Amino acid sequence: MSGILGKKLGMTQVFSGDGKKMVPVTAIEAGPCLILAVKEKHIQLGFGPIAEKRLKKPQAKYFAKLKIAPQKLVKEVLREADKEYKVGDEVKVDLFKAGDFLDITGTSLGKGFQGGMKRWNWHGGPQTHGSTSHRRVGSLGSSTTPGRVWKGHHLPGHMGAHRVTVQNLEVIKVDAQNNILLVKGAVPGYKNNYLIIKTAKKKKNKK
Repeated sequence: MSGILGKKLGMTQVFSGDGKKMVPVTAIEAGPCLILAVKEKHIQLGFGPIAEKRLKKPQAKYFAKLKIAPQKLVKEVLREADKEYKVGDEVKVDLFKAGDFLDITGTSLGKGFQGGMKRWNWHGGPQTHGSTSHRRVGSLGSSTTPGRVWKGHHLPGHMGAHRVTVQNLEVIKVDAQNNILLVKGAVPGYKNNYLIIKTAKKKKNKK
């Protein structure tokens, strides 16, 4: 199994192994996840119990057919070809160990409608007395050529709330008893944001 589902609990800090420095970490509730389906290359996982009345009818029937309690988050992760999986089995956080590297995917913080200076780091207009364009958009297109604004031009608009993956985050500690994963650094999203936690693609974990 190359991944698990989880929920961001917040950030804190712990001492390094030698006790000489503080390490900023994100605490994640990782699993336990239920296996809902076993496919050729993927495993479908469910995480987070939810009341049946909050599901749509097709979703409720799907879980009823599996005879599994309804799950709020349902995602697929890659499976290991040499292992056998069964529907209803649990995947727990002991899948990882301290020193492993992870790629974590979540939804970034939504920041609403923002101007060009905050959204795209524009320099801004003159700050002198008499200027009326300190933070305004200003002129966008040439007069005759092309005589229009190019598609994809950076403009004010909605900022944040995008699917983001942070790569190569180191596992500092695994608390299998409480299903807690401590990862060095920050992960996308707000508190209680759901996450997809996968083995890093660009860094190999120590065996």
